[in-house]
Amino acid sequence: QVQLVESGGGLVQAGGSLRLSCVASGLTFSAFAMRWYRQAPGKQRELVATISSVNTTVYTTSVEGRFTVSRDNTKNTVYLQMNSLRPGDATVYYCNVDYWNKDSWGKGAQVTVSS
Repeated sequence: QVQLVESGGGLVQAGGSLRLSCVASGLTFSAFAMRWYRQAPGKQRELVATISSVNTTVYTTSVEGRFTVSRDNTKNTVYLQMNSLRPGDATVYYCNVDYWNKDSWGKGAQVTVSS
């Protein structure tokens, strides 16, 4: 059974930084692309960043140049480094993996940005 556990959320001032972590278990981590999503109340879940099994990265336009996704296969962990945070980035962030055509999700990490 795949399990994803996020950590690293919190409160930060606008312009500040946070790093989210997601530890995965129950899968051969290095073989799978990992994704970060976010979802604001009343809105659809938005794909923020993807890192492939060979470290190719893709970002949604609004975070390009500010966020960096990375992975450490020795720790079964994917990271999301978030810099220059804006109030519009404040929401819950979720780690995701498509494990053999079945989505697995973490419980989320709350990011709050004060202006």
